Amino acid sequence: MNKYPVWKYLLILAIVLVGAIYALPNLFGEYPAVQVSPTRTTKIDAAVLARIEQTLKDAKLEYLGADIEEGSARVRFADTELQLKARERVARELGEGFTVALNLVPATPRWLDAISARPMYLGLDLRGGVHFLMQVDMRAVLKKSEESVSSDLRRILQKERIRYLTVVRAEGSGVEVRFRDGEERDKARAVLRKELPDLEVSEIMRGAEFALAAHFKEQALIGKAQRTLEQNMLVLRRRLTDEQLGVTEPVIQQQGSDRIVVQLPGVQDTAKAKAILGRTATLEIMLVDEENNSRAVATGYAPPGTKLYKMRDGRPILLKGGVIYSGENIEEAGPGFDSQTGRPIVSITLDAKGAGINQRVTGENIGKRMAVIYIEIKSDPKFDAEGRPVLDEQGRQVRESRRIEEVITAPVIRSQLGKRFQIEGLEGTQEANELALLLRAGALAAPVSIVEERTVGPSLGQENIEQGIKATWIGLVAVVVFMIVYYRAFGLIANISLFLNLVLLVAILSIFQATLTLPGIAGILLTLGMAVDANVLINERIREELRNGNSPQASIHAGFQKAFATIADANITTLIAAVMLFYIGTGPIKGFATTLSIGILTTMFTAVMCSRAMANLAFGSRRLEKLPV
Repeated sequence: MNKYPVWKYLLILAIVLVGAIYALPNLFGEYPAVQVSPTRTTKIDAAVLARIEQTLKDAKLEYLGADIEEGSARVRFADTELQLKARERVARELGEGFTVALNLVPATPRWLDAISARPMYLGLDLRGGVHFLMQVDMRAVLKKSEESVSSDLRRILQKERIRYLTVVRAEGSGVEVRFRDGEERDKARAVLRKELPDLEVSEIMRGAEFALAAHFKEQALIGKAQRTLEQNMLVLRRRLTDEQLGVTEPVIQQQGSDRIVVQLPGVQDTAKAKAILGRTATLEIMLVDEENNSRAVATGYAPPGTKLYKMRDGRPILLKGGVIYSGENIEEAGPGFDSQTGRPIVSITLDAKGAGINQRVTGENIGKRMAVIYIEIKSDPKFDAEGRPVLDEQGRQVRESRRIEEVITAPVIRSQLGKRFQIEGLEGTQEANELALLLRAGALAAPVSIVEERTVGPSLGQENIEQGIKATWIGLVAVVVFMIVYYRAFGLIANISLFLNLVLLVAILSIFQATLTLPGIAGILLTLGMAVDANVLINERIREELRNGNSPQASIHAGFQKAFATIADANITTLIAAVMLFYIGTGPIKGFATTLSIGILTTMFTAVMCSRAMANLAFGSRRLEKLPV
């Protein structure tokens, strides 16, 4: 007799039930919603939520519900028309202290949400979303590299005891080193060519002074530009996939030599995404020039090698030139509260290089002040004198970048610091959270500005979804009819197995919060085809055993057992190909490979174990003269 032990039936039943529960949220759809998020100086509480609800009631705009989740207020509506009207009203009522954005929230029942059963995310081609084209400021990369080279030149010349007059950045590009005589210049040229192979070092004359001009070689510049793009793409991905943002699997790709394409599926409003993408959130640590600070503040003139900055309250402060270390040296950043004052802080952990510099500099400057400078690049649309948008040759609005530099805090160094320290002077918990998030993701290697943004409408996505679902159902119905007609009872078992395969595949994609795209739908269809193929192999093998004169029970046993090797071989080879596609491919190819890989595993489970369990339950304990196959 063909029977499974009871525990195996229970295991299969448990897996199927869990799969059904976690696939269920995909049937409920989404509600259009208005999401209100705080800025760094505000917060969302019950009073703000009540104010939002009262505004909607006064405007006679019906809503399905309102709540506060993860620090933001969300109000759900029945349709997008009400959503758009509500956003306008709420934004007008709350003013600039809050970010009011459009969003889509799952209509999943609370009991499913309580067990983290959530629907799959849909890609840009299915759900719609926003598309950004970002320009990387390569001039800033060159400037930063030249400043770094200037420091390296001084260090090398001092180490080799070569006397020089000055090291300055040349007009245009490059660095110049000036000497009193040609002998020192020639010694320096030989040393620099050996120590800094990325530089092209040549002789020049500056009046009576002997000088060397150092320029980056073209290949070195290309390499720096590529590394900058790659680092910026990595940082942007970390920022967007942080749990606080709720953007999963963004599409981030390089375009040309200095641009990055960012696509965010499901994002209706660009405000929050732009706030994260466009912000550099770079920190620089510099020493305060205590000797000249008072005079510089009074006269507004900064001596050579220094620069005047402003504190957050507007007070000027003079800082020494030369960054001690920057956001690149930050290993970890987390928000918190000062144990003594209760004020928000960000706790910083430095890497080995930053910790060494911090320890040395603070040890040498106890009693002096060290400033933490927050640097941010913002991109704003450009308008003419009459308030009309300025357009470029392609008809796109021109944007202007502006650099914001402010000293967050300038505390006195009380003792030698090391790997860990904290940033104070923040305006609230919201700012502490945002600053920690951006620093944790890493500093951008170069400033970026958004030069193009557009919304991919949901109409195309909806059409793709409908066509994909239609194709899936047509394929399923055709297969179901064929299997029942051709294989009768065993065809029905194969159909149930096929349905379970689809349920489990959707459940796994939902559990891992995968993003479904059109190539992903193609992967699902291919999976269903392979699942049918496995059941066909089993049924044909059972028929062959019956033709060989075996009993029905022996034929069922032999059919499943002998077909397993063929099914396993076929699926393993396909799985290897899918894994290679995942590691080699990008974007849509990865989506297809992911869906196909998971589908192969669910096919092995449903076509072999589930089908066998159903066949055992239906025929295993019966004395049969013939099989309906």
